[in-house]
Amino acid sequence: MSTDDVSRRAFIRTAGGTAAAVGTTAAAGTAAGQSETVEPDWPSGVTSGNLGSYQDARGEDAVTVAVGAGEQGLAFDPTQLWVDPGTTITYEWTGNGGAHNVQTVDGGGPASLDSGNPVGEEGATYEYEVAEEDAGITHYHCVPHTAVGMHAGLAVGEDVATVEVGGGGDSDAVFVPQGARALTIATFIAMVSTLGLAFVFMKYGGTVTADET
Repeated sequence: MSTDDVSRRAFIRTAGGTAAAVGTTAAAGTAAGQSETVEPDWPSGVTSGNLGSYQDARGEDAVTVAVGAGEQGLAFDPTQLWVDPGTTITYEWTGNGGAHNVQTVDGGGPASLDSGNPVGEEGATYEYEVAEEDAGITHYHCVPHTAVGMHAGLAVGEDVATVEVGGGGDSDAVFVPQGARALTIATFIAMVSTLGLAFVFMKYGGTVTADET
């Protein structure tokens, strides 16, 4: 067997190994980029609410929701809240944005939220203990400011409709599948280039010195 034949075979083994390694890296990158979590499938009235903050408070015994949050004091914070039955929710007024109340919209879901007449006093509170009967998704609002988007949502329990979201649902998270697709394209180009070099080497020979076998 000639030195050129051995060189060609050595090159092909190296090229194949490189292409496989790049492909494996791309697959791993794609899998990582597609890592997703789930959030409740909020109705449109909730998702169009002011501020739009989200908190998964499952496993917590108590949670506080600010009433009159945001720059203009016309939001609930968190706007979207997921809890377990038995959790106590304390709605606490900030004193901003005028007089507010907390009330389930007509036909808005199983939880009967109703803080009574609107109040504007800072530090006022309304407590609601979530019951098993509240399981599901409830859409509620501030009656005086419903027309300007002061809406929010409460999800209770595990048996709620959910949707997949990227990056773990955190406001600072980055959704990566677009980057994973770019990595796949780059991998394809690298593999084609490597195989092209292998073809040229096989056709025209080379001067690579093979290790002794």
